[in-house]
This record gives sequence, structure tokens and C-alpha cells, in this order.
Amino acid sequence: MSTTTIRLPDELKERVAKAAAAAGISPHGFIVEAVAAKAAEAEARQAFEALARQRLEEFERSGKAIALADMRRYMQDKAAGRATTRPKSRKLAL
Repeated sequence: MSTTTIRLPDELKERVAKAAAAAGISPHGFIVEAVAAKAAEAEARQAFEALARQRLEEFERSGKAIALADMRRYMQDKAAGRATTRPKSRKLAL
């Protein structure tokens, strides 16, 4: 494991110490968890954006999509536990 030094303003260091104490962990552990959470957030965002780009490219290639009203009805049925079939994509008139 490597070591990284960070400089925290005194006010932030105090906040970290209080939050860590409340969580029952060391300030070091609190900072490590915070950095890991932020890295996971960034990775999830990157994956989301990659999927969005992929789906946009597919839409631009095929011209097919699912109408919002059809998708809304499908999602509402799913959320209510009703049996439903997934709406079909179709060419949209642009």
C-alpha cells in the first residue's frame, strides 16, 4: 500500500475528526472511505456516460426508439406489479 499526503484546512480536519468519531472509525479510515466513495461515484458516472453514448449511437444508426408514453405505461405497470410486455422500438418520424 502506498502513502499519499494531503493537506487539509484546519476546519475540514476538525470536521473529519468529528464525523469519524461519530461513525466509530479513525479519521484515516474516514478519509479512505470518502476517497473510495468518490472514486466509485466517478466510475459509475463514466459507465453511465459510456452507455448513454452507445445508446445514442445505436439510435442514430437505426432511427428506432421507444415512445415516451409507451415506456411510461410499461414502467408504471412494472412498478405496480402488473403483468406487462416490454414496448417495441420503432422508427420515429423526425
